[in-house]
Amino acid sequence: MTTSTRPPTAPTARATWTPVLSLTFGITMLVSSEFLPAGVLPGLAADLGVTEGTAGLAVAATAVAGLLTAPTIAVVVPRADRRTVLSALLAVGAVANLVVAVAPSFGVLLAGRLLLGVAVAGYWAFAFAAGIRAVPGRAATVSTTLALGVSIATIAGVPLGSLLGDVFGWRLVFALAALLTAASAVAVWISMPSVPAQPGAGLAMLRQALAHRRLMLGIGFLFVAVLGNFAAYPFIRLAIERVDVSAVALLLLLWGLGGLGGNLAAGALSRRLRLATTAGPALFALALAVLAGADTLWVAVPAVILWGFGMNMVPVSTQLWVTTAEPRRTESALALQVTAFQAAIMLGSVLGGRLLDGSGLTPVLLTGAVLALVGAAGFASLRGRTG
Repeated sequence: MTTSTRPPTAPTARATWTPVLSLTFGITMLVSSEFLPAGVLPGLAADLGVTEGTAGLAVAATAVAGLLTAPTIAVVVPRADRRTVLSALLAVGAVANLVVAVAPSFGVLLAGRLLLGVAVAGYWAFAFAAGIRAVPGRAATVSTTLALGVSIATIAGVPLGSLLGDVFGWRLVFALAALLTAASAVAVWISMPSVPAQPGAGLAMLRQALAHRRLMLGIGFLFVAVLGNFAAYPFIRLAIERVDVSAVALLLLLWGLGGLGGNLAAGALSRRLRLATTAGPALFALALAVLAGADTLWVAVPAVILWGFGMNMVPVSTQLWVTTAEPRRTESALALQVTAFQAAIMLGSVLGGRLLDGSGLTPVLLTGAVLALVGAAGFASLRGRTG
């Protein structure tokens, strides 16, 4: 009888990484859904009869629900199998996109976006911890792989959504997002093993994480930096159109490609987290300042790429930073990181919309740059073993 000479570990390795890839598919769809309004903003605003500044609240609405969901979901489902929770959250995201696709008014659209915020924040709070339990000892690689989903969303999802929205209308874009998000829910359910809740998960763990002073300082600086980005990001299409209307799809694609580079750079700097957490906000602060004065593509293109690069360093580097700062309570530490992100998305979108309607686009970009620089300075000031 002939026996196979294939190394027995090869299929096991492929099987081990399959859950992480399915989690990444889910992240891709949720992030694409979260930021789709930025790519279809003019058409969405015109169709529903609101200003473009008000339409930017479609991004903020997801953060309102996320702000409430991220710190509480582990308390609500302290013992639930994380595979079940993650699949259910993706299903909720699919329903949310469908609501937006058929929304007869801006109010109904906001309701759908609130529902999406629950899915996004809950998924982010659990996905990384579930991933590192599926692939033990590879936290930096898991974080970078999940962040790759964000890059795919920005490289393909948002630019493609913008292009399809221009051709077929923004409603079709959200309908397609609903279908693909449902597919990602099925993929996670099929590929993920059972992932029991982290021992001690719940309110007590959250309170202990909140009492960690250094962790909370980092969360605060993260909030300020991300606030700067999301004061500007919902209006990235407007910033590009001010320079060259025909270059919208190209520059959105370049933002995403820059983001891919930022994700990989942050992963490569996983042993120098103080540098990584400082560099990301500092780079996109510079990019926003340059873009504020850009009047040609020669200036706008490198600024947009640098913006994507710097901003997309932030999720990877801060995810690794908080779990290194609080290794015994990773679910709660990650929940606080997601809370900071969602609060910054919400308040940044509102701030940016108010500035846009009241003062124009340039103050929006400059305000974002200043806030990002403050966040960078804060991370630079933190010292310790995560630095």
